[in-house]
Amino acid sequence: MRSPNSRRHPAVVLASCILLVLSLSSVSFAKTAAEINTSVDAALHLFKKEVKGADEYLRAAKGVLVIPSVTKVAFILGGKYGQGALRVGGRTVGYYSLASGSLGYQIGAEKYDLIILFLTDHALRQFRESKGWEAGVDAEVTLIDVGAQGTIGTLRSRHPVVGFVFGEKGLMAGVSIKGAKFTRINPD
Repeated sequence: MRSPNSRRHPAVVLASCILLVLSLSSVSFAKTAAEINTSVDAALHLFKKEVKGADEYLRAAKGVLVIPSVTKVAFILGGKYGQGALRVGGRTVGYYSLASGSLGYQIGAEKYDLIILFLTDHALRQFRESKGWEAGVDAEVTLIDVGAQGTIGTLRSRHPVVGFVFGEKGLMAGVSIKGAKFTRINPD
């Protein structure tokens, strides 16, 4: 005879499977440096095409972290993962992964590109010296609406770290990167 605790709720089983697949994807399906750089180039091209003033934002940034194709999957429990590169002066200086988990009322899947601009030397140095930089803990990341108007001077004075989410595909409402952890990786 089975005890009542031996049965698993289907939602918990499904969410556990999703999280397992996401965690394994970071190990099993790690991208090479060349693949990451190609994806970063494509994301930057799309950013320039979709975001008004993108060239000005990129020129003003001390460093640009590009995480293309961030994948988020959720059913009560959720997780997101992506790999990208930090560029300083247009040159890749390091590779990073983004990982995050969440619990709450959520269901769906989506994919999007994320660009984080470090607008001050101090903000960039903090990111680069961190062993695992967490958005919202190590620094507030202000997500800018892709259609918003504003000057880079105003942004820099009020927000040393800003992010843009674009190229969204999928069925989830709202994007937040608060609590997302960025860790340096060493792709082949």
